[in-house]
Amino acid sequence: MFATFFWAFVVGGLICVIGQIMFDVLKLTPAHTLSTLVVMGAILDGFGLYEPLIAFAGAGATIPITSFGNSLVHGALEEAEQHGIIGVLTGMFEVTSSGISAAIIFAFIGALLFKPKG
Repeated sequence: MFATFFWAFVVGGLICVIGQIMFDVLKLTPAHTLSTLVVMGAILDGFGLYEPLIAFAGAGATIPITSFGNSLVHGALEEAEQHGIIGVLTGMFEVTSSGISAAIIFAFIGALLFKPKG
């Protein structure tokens, strides 16, 4: 069990280090950094490398933003096998819709409960 936590920490930390290097060294904006990390996750899943990373690191690979790119491509590929080209579009939305919906709902609740500063 300790090994699972250790590797989740290491892999998640490395993904965060990559993002921080993109901020500090490459001087990318937060939007560019997040978009690049999502695309990296998508590319890794396209080559079949992200699922083994999830199996190895667990939450260390599923919590960072790279997992969103993985989810988009993974859902699109699964639905494309079943429904053809239309599955590419529907698969992306089907897999990610619950996470996006939860983010919108919780953001709305947060906006109702707390007064913004500024």
